[in-house]
Amino acid sequence: MEFFFEPLRYEFFRHGLLAALMVGSLCGLIGVYVILRGMSYVGHGLSHAAFGGAVVGFTLNFNFYAGAGAMGLLAALLINRITKNGKVKSDAAIGIVTTAMFALGVVIISQVRTFTQSFEAALFGNILGITDKDLLVIGLVTVATMVAIFLMYRPMLFSTFDNEAARVFGIRTEIVQLLFSFLLTLSIIASMNVVGVTMIAATLITPAVTARMMTDSFSRMLIYASIIGAITGVAGMYLSYIFNAASGATIVLFGALLFCVSALIKRTREKLMLRLNVHRHGNLIHSHPHDRRHAKQDWKPGNDPAESKIPQSKAE
Repeated sequence: MEFFFEPLRYEFFRHGLLAALMVGSLCGLIGVYVILRGMSYVGHGLSHAAFGGAVVGFTLNFNFYAGAGAMGLLAALLINRITKNGKVKSDAAIGIVTTAMFALGVVIISQVRTFTQSFEAALFGNILGITDKDLLVIGLVTVATMVAIFLMYRPMLFSTFDNEAARVFGIRTEIVQLLFSFLLTLSIIASMNVVGVTMIAATLITPAVTARMMTDSFSRMLIYASIIGAITGVAGMYLSYIFNAASGATIVLFGALLFCVSALIKRTREKLMLRLNVHRHGNLIHSHPHDRRHAKQDWKPGNDPAESKIPQSKAE
């Protein structure tokens, strides 16, 4: 037990551990919507836009979070506006808007070199430098995001899987999209000082994809992703202490390791079920003699029943 309690003697480690726990669960939760909406690149892009906003805010003597939040939200609104008519694809709009904002921050830094060091934490993370103020911001964002997702669970679920049908049934999908963009922006800003701009995308995507390997239920996926994100954050902090490595990078690497283990277990399980002629129809799992040629067809990756059940879960 001394192994677990020894690092807790240091205040910086306690702060970092609490921040990693909250950011891990927050990014895991919001990351489920990110991957199911096909918005993985958005998370990466908004983090760059937020960095540019943080630099602008610092230059104008604004609060770090105010500048980053304003620019991140502006980027999300511009992306939605540009892609609204369908003439410009989302990936192109993200590339144009967010890289331009990031470039603006880089230009300002190159001109005002006196605070270059101040933004290394935003780029690469400085979880051991987390302050009480940072913990308060992360805590408020985490609670606000969880409450918003709980209250908007069905509209967000419906619009995630079938945006057109959701609109037909009276859901104001544009409002839902703006709300999600706002929550995603807040999550990215809260995570910047923990893992840095360069690795935020990994903390958003990896826990959610790992959870997807474990379940085909949307509600369980939300829970699993939050737990996996929290475990990844805590374990990454302890491993960084043991190996004296960068905390943000260690958290990301541990998350990638969990994903690899999860993917290996899933692949092994599928091969075993194929060998034993075990089949799954919804929640019913049974075994019976089956032509091996057909079995291979049933269980090839493109026909995996687990891959197609997530959209059906909107009825839950």
